[in-house]
Order: sequence, then C-alpha cells, then structure tokens
Amino acid sequence: MSVNDPLGDMLTRIRNALMRNKRNVNTPASALRRRVLDVLKSEGYIRDYAEVEHANGLKEFEIELKYFEGDSVIREIKRISKPGRRVYSGVKDLPLVQNGLGIAILSTPKGVMSDAT
Repeated sequence: MSVNDPLGDMLTRIRNALMRNKRNVNTPASALRRRVLDVLKSEGYIRDYAEVEHANGLKEFEIELKYFEGDSVIREIKRISKPGRRVYSGVKDLPLVQNGLGIAILSTPKGVMSDAT
C-alpha cells in the first residue's frame, strides 16, 4: 500500500493502538520515523522500539508503548505541518504545548529534535 504521508501514518497507528490499550504497534521503517521515535523515547513517551526485518526483506519498527497506572503516557499526538499545508515557524514563535507540559517535535536543518532542546 502506498502512503503519501508516512509520518502521519505512523502517528495514526500509534493513536489507534493507544485507543485500544495495545502494548505494541508496528509501522514500516524509515529514517525519518527512526529519528521521531528517538525523540519520543528520549523524552519518555514510549518505552522502546526495535527494527524487525521480515523474510521478504521489508523492515518494520515494533514500538513498545508506555503506560502509567493503566493510562497512556501520550495524552494527545497530532501532526501540525502536513504535506498539503506546511507550517514554518521561528524559534521565538513556537507555542507552548499543553502549557509547557508537552513537547513539539521539530524538523530543523540540524535534525529532528524536541522543542525543549
């Protein structure tokens, strides 16, 4: 299946798995997805992820979701800048996410990072 928005697809898979209280979710592997998962892991929103290679040569990430006292650590996950509507912002113009309790994941010339770094 062809996906026009691979990052949006990964976020939707995570969102759907969280709604069903799944412990793990799989998504096709890519370099951008790996960098976003690295940020989610370093910020404590997922437990871990591993790259799994299938017999047909396709690679997937198996993402282990994180829960605390039965509730998901991720309260809301959404994509702001989409392929059909790009959003560009200066560092001084970044809004607070959840009044400073959440993070925004940004793609910059220096790589993918959270707004806290």
